[in-house]
Amino acid sequence: MKTLLKRFPLLVALAMCASASFPLRASADSTAGLILSMKCNGGYNVNIWKNNYTGELLYRSTSSNGNLSLGKGTSKATEGVRVYKFRNGNYNYWVWDGTLDSQQSGTLEVYKNNRILMQQACRKS
Repeated sequence: MKTLLKRFPLLVALAMCASASFPLRASADSTAGLILSMKCNGGYNVNIWKNNYTGELLYRSTSSNGNLSLGKGTSKATEGVRVYKFRNGNYNYWVWDGTLDSQQSGTLEVYKNNRILMQQACRKS
C-alpha cells in the first residue's frame, strides 16, 4: 500500500504530461485565421476566414440587417483580383479582394437566383 501511495503522484504527473501532449481541438474561432477584413457601404463588415485544420473558407458579416455566417467557400483569382464565393440556398455572396484600380478596395455582391440584388463598394480594414 505504501508503494502505491508513493507511486500515485508519479502516475498522476505522467497522465497530465501525456494529456498535454495531445492538444484538444480549440473552439471554432481559434481554429481559423483571418485572411480578409473589409468595411463596406451600407454598414456591412465582412470577414473571410480560413480554417487552419481543413482549409475551409468561412464568411462572416455583420450589419444592421443582421449577421451572417457561411462556410464552404471557394476562392479564385480573376482579372488580377481574388474573388471569394459563398452560397446560402438561392443566394450567392461574392467578395472581391481588390479592384483593378486599387488593391485596398473591394466589392461585396449578393445574388439571388443568379440576379444581382446588391453591390457595395468596400475598403480593407
